[in-house]
Amino acid sequence: MKSLKKMSMFLMLAAVMVFAAACGGGDNAGGNGDELEGSVVIDGSGTVYPFMARMAEDYMGEQENVSVEVSRSGTSAGFKKFLAKDGTDFNDASRQIKDEEKAKAEELGIEVEEMKVALDGITIVINKDNDWAAELTEQEVKDIFLASAGKKKWSDVRPDFPDEEIKTYGPNENHGTYEFMFETILEEQDLPGNINLQQDYSTLVDLVSKDKNAIGFFGYGYYESNKDKLSAVKVDFGNGPVEPSLDTIKEDGDYAPFTRPVFTYLNVNNAKEKGQVLDFAIYTMNNAQEVAKGTGFAPLSDEDVQATLDKLNGMKE
Repeated sequence: MKSLKKMSMFLMLAAVMVFAAACGGGDNAGGNGDELEGSVVIDGSGTVYPFMARMAEDYMGEQENVSVEVSRSGTSAGFKKFLAKDGTDFNDASRQIKDEEKAKAEELGIEVEEMKVALDGITIVINKDNDWAAELTEQEVKDIFLASAGKKKWSDVRPDFPDEEIKTYGPNENHGTYEFMFETILEEQDLPGNINLQQDYSTLVDLVSKDKNAIGFFGYGYYESNKDKLSAVKVDFGNGPVEPSLDTIKEDGDYAPFTRPVFTYLNVNNAKEKGQVLDFAIYTMNNAQEVAKGTGFAPLSDEDVQATLDKLNGMKE
């Protein structure tokens, strides 16, 4: 009799577990409970690349029949591939889409949805052996990267700095990081004529790490993954030096003057035609907070994430 009761309880428990599994989707699920197949093609920002590469890897672990291809030609170069006949499904961007890019999308009949995915901080990096410029004021940083300021030697920045030529480095014009530096931080004033601009961020890391008089800039995530090779400058925005970190890189954080949102842009036409594209978009926003923290970005507010999810869920037929 006891064994019969035990057997009945076991069968009831098993039924409950099967029911729960059938109903479960989890907070991290995308927008489609069905098994999907096909491809998702992403290009664009080198800054956003680590975030999106991790997202793609995680997603393919759940949707084994979907291939997510992530490239990093740069924000501007990526938009050219995105805004084309049979263009990419997403373009990662470390700046917002420009008016001329919006016009191109309209001309091609491409509906575009902006997805803000995380927050990044423009990080000023120096060589590990540079022991004099560990802390700089906001204006000193700007002067170093402004042609008009004429700061050619470190001693031009402060008299007690070395009488050595400053070697400036940064990403080239294909990157939204360059544009943010030029347009927002430097207010569209020219960078030094001898600045060494590179397409590849790993090249910038290598160049600064080998030059004692080097100073460069790029997104916080690349510094975070190369702390063993570089040092980050603490920037004084008026209330004392601030080190870039996930705690200070926030819209209202202490590093706010050098903080910016980063994005991916969705081709809505493709999302409506290909279930895996919309599903990946929804998956990205459902997992944005955790992936951001794991790849050197500060997470968005829950309200920002939900606002984008509401738009994406509204695209479901």
